[in-house]
Amino acid sequence: MADDPQRNFRSAYYEKVGFRGVEEKKSLEILLKDNPLDLEKLSTFSQRFPLPSMYRIHVWKVLLGILPPHSDSHALVGGYRKEQYQDIFEALEVMRYINSSTPSTHVYLRMFQLESQVLPRCSETSPPDEENEDFLSIGRAMEEIVDDPVDCYWLIKCFVNQFHTKFGDSIPHLPKSLEHYLSQEEPRLLNHLKNTGALAQLPYSLWFRRCFAGCLPESSLQRVWDKVISGSCKILVFVALEILLSYKIILMGINRSEGVVKFLCNIPQENTDAIVTKAIDLWHKYCGTPMHAV
Repeated sequence: MADDPQRNFRSAYYEKVGFRGVEEKKSLEILLKDNPLDLEKLSTFSQRFPLPSMYRIHVWKVLLGILPPHSDSHALVGGYRKEQYQDIFEALEVMRYINSSTPSTHVYLRMFQLESQVLPRCSETSPPDEENEDFLSIGRAMEEIVDDPVDCYWLIKCFVNQFHTKFGDSIPHLPKSLEHYLSQEEPRLLNHLKNTGALAQLPYSLWFRRCFAGCLPESSLQRVWDKVISGSCKILVFVALEILLSYKIILMGINRSEGVVKFLCNIPQENTDAIVTKAIDLWHKYCGTPMHAV
């Protein structure tokens, strides 16, 4: 559809006076009436705008392949997903991997391991390794966003699988990408992090493997995950960048690498919405804005 100058003016005005999303919600509702749903348009919309909370989980489920593009099949497929969840859950109970006191995130991990054919023997279960800790962190964050345990498991599983399948080769290069953009935005801070030895010790696993789960509160985190689920791992670089820029005065005053890492692993939680908004602006500045989906 060609750009509508009047619509663009309205959108710009709404955004300027603080009503971001008034027009975008209508656009998304139009997209969700398509049958089959256009995954490319939904991805583009999610890349460009924050998803309205009332539609977020539904759009995530479609983009992650939990629900098919054909809307008339959603109820049927949703039923199959629930049956599969219950079958796996009951199998783990029978095998005594889980019981009524098992934390839900550990239940999801065992279910994921069983489906991935990497479930350890009961006698060999040990404390979670780093990869399992990544899963548990993402699971704990997803639990705060999603109420239904069936939806929660499928979203964690498909989020983790998609992330590693799509971006597994890119993740090791994200720290270098962060260094590049930091050199563009704040070279003095970059030099300070290098000179203190902190640059190599930054919490890259927390940022780039756990996608900020356990770092950002869920209200901010879900806006980042909108972008990851719709196809961008580069947004993670710009969230990390904006965290460094937002706290540059504090960081410049810390001269030991362990002090920098301790602060960044426990950033103040009251400013994170503004950090994510600025990070998305930086991401659009350096990577461009996707064409409008509608």
